[in-house]
Amino acid sequence: MGRQPKSEADKVHDRIAVLRADRGVSRKELADAVGVHPQTIGYVERGEYSPSLALALRIARFFDLPVEAVFSLDPLPSLSEELLRRMS
Repeated sequence: MGRQPKSEADKVHDRIAVLRADRGVSRKELADAVGVHPQTIGYVERGEYSPSLALALRIARFFDLPVEAVFSLDPLPSLSEELLRRMS
């Protein structure tokens, strides 16, 4: 599946927690939908575990978003920062 990041450059940043909150989805509901244990979702959200490509794609598909909207190798700006930047 995935693995623990060895360095900061290996860390995968994500917006899973924000997307789950926005859509009212629990970790268990997301985990069941993508075929992993709820603990795995928690590890990914906290950056303790890098998802496999297949898992990242299943999560992005669940939210009906491109994978780049959910995951990044660079820290993701907050959604409010991103919206303000786009409006300027």
